[in-house]
Amino acid sequence: MIKKSWITPSWLILLLDLGCAGIAICLALLLRLNFDLDAFRQYPLATIVWVAIGVTLLLSLLFRTYTGIVRYTSVADIGRISCLGAFCAVLYYYIDSSRILAPNRDVFPLSVIVINFFISTVIWLSYRLVVKWFFRFYWRKSNENKIRAAIYNTGHCGLMVRKGIAEDRNVDIRVVAFLENGWALAGKRLEGLPIYSACTASLQRLAKQERVKLLIIADEQIEPALLNELVDQCVALNIRVQKVLPVDKWINTGWNNNQLKDVNIEDLLERSVIEIQNKQISRELEGKSVLVTGAAGSIGSELVRQLVKQNPGAVIICDKAESPLYELELELSDIAPDLPVVPFIGNVCDRNRMQQLFEIYNPSIVYHAAAYKHVPMMEKNPSIAVLNNVMGTKVLAEIAVQFDVEKFVMVSTDKAVNPTNVMGASKRIAEIFTQSYNHYLHDRFQKMGNVGEVPPTRFITTRFGNVLGSNGSVIPRFKKQLEHGGPLTVTHPDITRYFMTIPEACQLVLEAGAMGHGGEIFVFDMGMPVKISDLAKKMIRMSGKEPGKDIQIIYSGLRPGEKLYEELLNTAENTMPTYHEKILIARVREYDFMEVEESIKQLINSAHKHYITPTVALMKKLVPEFISKNSAYEQLDKDKIKI
Repeated sequence: MIKKSWITPSWLILLLDLGCAGIAICLALLLRLNFDLDAFRQYPLATIVWVAIGVTLLLSLLFRTYTGIVRYTSVADIGRISCLGAFCAVLYYYIDSSRILAPNRDVFPLSVIVINFFISTVIWLSYRLVVKWFFRFYWRKSNENKIRAAIYNTGHCGLMVRKGIAEDRNVDIRVVAFLENGWALAGKRLEGLPIYSACTASLQRLAKQERVKLLIIADEQIEPALLNELVDQCVALNIRVQKVLPVDKWINTGWNNNQLKDVNIEDLLERSVIEIQNKQISRELEGKSVLVTGAAGSIGSELVRQLVKQNPGAVIICDKAESPLYELELELSDIAPDLPVVPFIGNVCDRNRMQQLFEIYNPSIVYHAAAYKHVPMMEKNPSIAVLNNVMGTKVLAEIAVQFDVEKFVMVSTDKAVNPTNVMGASKRIAEIFTQSYNHYLHDRFQKMGNVGEVPPTRFITTRFGNVLGSNGSVIPRFKKQLEHGGPLTVTHPDITRYFMTIPEACQLVLEAGAMGHGGEIFVFDMGMPVKISDLAKKMIRMSGKEPGKDIQIIYSGLRPGEKLYEELLNTAENTMPTYHEKILIARVREYDFMEVEESIKQLINSAHKHYITPTVALMKKLVPEFISKNSAYEQLDKDKIKI
């Protein structure tokens, strides 16, 4: 039994090369003399052999041809060996021309030198390749029980992954084929392995003929739509799909099983990233003090990560959650050690604490991401939704104006459009306040004789749908349910949602801050909505189970205030284009600020007393399109109709 760890010592390879050199020069001479042994014996054979060995030794030490691992002989090794043969021929010619060995005769005729070059090079390469092929055959036999895999990508990354797997004998994977999008390479071979097209018929052949059980995605730039299609087809064929980490992350440490990661459902929901290249973002943020509220949350923390890349003067991260804020501070100290980062524990509803923040740090730009967002929770606690989402925004906005903040960017939600729940209505009221406040300030500023100038504080709103991986979202919940063996709970068979990545959402917030002049509500092209029941089925299949058989899906009914379909624009709204076709500005109904402020004061007073029904009734008065669904507050809508 050959040990897989056995590596032939370099000195043994060198001795073999020297022996082959002596044999090759003798064969070359015999061949030149047509195997005339009498003529052959007339040459100083011992001298010729020792010269050949000496020259080969000298050049082998120079080119280090003996240091390669024989079983892994590569093109680079072949090149070095060819150079060794060529330089040996040059030295033989020089020795013969100088008549050092025999003054009156040719010891190394030119024809012998040429023949020797081919014979010696072929011998040196042949025994290396024989060893390589032997080990490949031996390991192929020992690999019969390994997982048969195909690699998607015939480029550099795919080849490096194949090489890494082939050279690690501890990996329980055997690569048997390559997969590539399109038909240009289909039917060809790469490193001896067949290349298949990424189509249904090819995948079926891979599963049947090659018995592939694993597809390795070695393409970092693969389109989500294509990845979705591959995963769907592989799941149907009982082929597992995994992605490999970028090559530059493991090339120096070598390959191991940890380089392969399962494809997450988030990877399949990601859309092609909308590239935003607005230099205005860097110009507006560079050197300035920036405040982010709700900085410990999923949106707020990613917003901070993107902000630190814009070279601000300082970043104040404000949240009332101590531990997550501390973890974010530690992370920022690693990624931006020279940037002043101020962790500020405080509640946006606490006017005195927020006043203190602005007095000490005087931020120039505010990104307001702090909010309560869970629909069922806020439906049960409407007064808290009003205090945090409405009063918190009002407090922060008023203090921002007091301290001449340049821009106030508020993070809103698609649930604010035609709201059917308390949370969405509270965010819509916050939108109404900031927008009407912006118009009020602008009008007052112009009346003071500052026509054409920009008012001290400009309020801008961004509105988007669900973000992948955010705290409390559906995907983490499904993952936990899968870990416990199910069932997966879906509220309704037809419920759909828009999804976007957290980095993309935060990019929109930054873009809105740079693009906005004040009073706008920016909306984003969210792509196609995703049916949650289909999402649940796909996650079950990706875990290797069968929906309805191994893991059940239970429909629990719509939760209080929950919509079947989310909207990004009110039916009474239209939009205006921006410089980017996928970023729009919602044109919404304008409100009189004095009326809005008076109504919001009444609403906050009711919320402070923690009245439930009166608080919701006041919300419906402020937002007439707020029609409750699956909620105890539906009676308020019926009473309004009767009136």
